[in-house]
Amino acid sequence: KYGLENLKSKCRFCGGDLINPRPAKYSPIDKYQRYRLDYFKTEFKKRFNKN
Repeated sequence: KYGLENLKSKCRFCGGDLINPRPAKYSPIDKYQRYRLDYFKTEFKKRFNKN
């Protein structure tokens, strides 16, 4: 029913944005781990350290 073609894919039934419900597959050789962790650390600080 639902498939992801690109980031701007729309649902063919309701016109809503499609999201990927599954996380990325785990790989012990993750090329982007450093960037992803840096991003999540900064997002965590923005959301929870608003003092």
